[in-house]
Amino acid sequence: MKRTLTILSAALLLTGLTSCNDFLDTLPLNDVVLENYWTEKKDVTSVLNSCYESLENQESVIRMAVWGELRSENIVAGSSVTNEFADALRETLLPSSALTAWSILYQTINRCNTVIHYAPGVQEIDPNYTLAEMQATIAEATFIRDLCYFYLLRTFGEVPIVFEPSISDDAEFEVPPTPAFTYQNGGWVMGPALDTLINDLKGVENMAVRRYVDDSNMQNNVAASLARENSSRVTRYAIYALLADLNLWKGDFDETIRYCDLIIDAKKKQYEEKKENLGTINDMMLFNDIPLLMECPEGDTKCGRAQTKIFGTGNSFESIFELYFQINQGVSNGFVSTYYGTNGTALGRLATIDENRKDVITGNNTLFSKDDCRAYGTMKNENGKVSITKYVASSVEMSNRLSTLTDESSAGIKIERRSSGYANWIIYRLTDIMLMKAEALAFKGESYYEEAFKLVDAVNRRARNITTPGGAGALKLTDYNTNLSKMMEDLILQERKREFMFEGKRWYDLARYAIRTGNNNYISKQATVKYQINVNAIQIKLSNPLTLFWPFNKNELKLNRYLKQNPAYGDTEDFQK
Repeated sequence: MKRTLTILSAALLLTGLTSCNDFLDTLPLNDVVLENYWTEKKDVTSVLNSCYESLENQESVIRMAVWGELRSENIVAGSSVTNEFADALRETLLPSSALTAWSILYQTINRCNTVIHYAPGVQEIDPNYTLAEMQATIAEATFIRDLCYFYLLRTFGEVPIVFEPSISDDAEFEVPPTPAFTYQNGGWVMGPALDTLINDLKGVENMAVRRYVDDSNMQNNVAASLARENSSRVTRYAIYALLADLNLWKGDFDETIRYCDLIIDAKKKQYEEKKENLGTINDMMLFNDIPLLMECPEGDTKCGRAQTKIFGTGNSFESIFELYFQINQGVSNGFVSTYYGTNGTALGRLATIDENRKDVITGNNTLFSKDDCRAYGTMKNENGKVSITKYVASSVEMSNRLSTLTDESSAGIKIERRSSGYANWIIYRLTDIMLMKAEALAFKGESYYEEAFKLVDAVNRRARNITTPGGAGALKLTDYNTNLSKMMEDLILQERKREFMFEGKRWYDLARYAIRTGNNNYISKQATVKYQINVNAIQIKLSNPLTLFWPFNKNELKLNRYLKQNPAYGDTEDFQK
């Protein structure tokens, strides 16, 4: 990661950001003096906006999604898959692959470093830029920076961590990597990287804005168009979510639970405010005391409403942080575009395995119950292959009598597709927080299993439109008594798979479990379900713990002498500097 970029080029020019055009039009590039720029609140706001724009860059979203999903059993080749995607799908990763390149995330990081570096100085000289505003700005930039590092660490295991901006033409950032996970003596040892990010975020968590728009007097269908400020901008609850996730990976379960509770309690309060102001909220209810959108609001005959609001409309009540691509955006969601077909076909470049969708309506699917709305709204049979409709669909609906049906022709499944890939990309939402908490509780021990189960049950019942606790067909804790510890772990992992399928989380879930248990048995079994040939060879390959992480890009190895290639990917010329 050798860098010789001025802060101007690193922070403003790399993607030709329109938000900085006024500045660029004012002075010729070779006459720019940075001190002449960082003088007003609007200068800081402009570069902060560029941090968001860089995070939403097509190449950035593709990497966040691919790194967290493509190697899992959820994704297979659809039509006309690219070579880079095909290599990842076949577990033939190469350091020459464009998907291993991380420069776009480091560009985003450097913009955030720039904001954090200059904002305090601007606040000192601009009376219109208050201390509280400056602190909130730094909190936003810190979250975006640390989110990028978290993606990098979960993907590569160790990466260079730099908190200072590149501000000199002569500066070189050839920095040793900071490890998050190191494999030693047959087990994983936590490195300092996660603590570095946790401490960084804890320093700003109380500086972030709680809510930008008060939507407590708006029905959800109205609030979504305005309250995107609360979920597509960094809030205090987005920081809590990232802290919960970091602590879950670290294995600090008490801290995970504490941060999850801060978010859950805030959502409960928000729900109570809505009830007090509006009287009734027809599209939500409490599932085990946690407010969630309903798949089938009371009195309706169609399910799929929650999926439509969360993935179709976007910026739903349940959203904590999502990237905004809706209407009038200059860039589409580059990863969701891979779920779209070409020439009007429904099957995209990426698809999913038949086992995820087959025989759901007959009750013979091993993953989904026949009344699970997620199965019908996120996937569709396409002449022998299964296309991905999550994010692609602007709206979905199906019968509210799924549990009584035996064929899909009676299910009234209707999926309205967007004309193009402008779907928001969700990083954190409420059910993610609930299942993080459930996982942390389960790993604390048997006395916490019942509480963990209630969280899983709430997520599961919402998806299956079972509105009464313990209702017909609902999960029962007693069904897991034969081997409660192992079965609870499996239940949570499977519920996460059902809930977050195609959202860029599955490989990370499998990797986190492998790190915690110290072996790759589960991941090598699960991730190879999609393969028809070379299954044994791939299982043997994935049994190597170091295969949890991707190889370093060949160009980065050349630029940074401190980087050493992941030995899981061989020692041939293709893998050397």
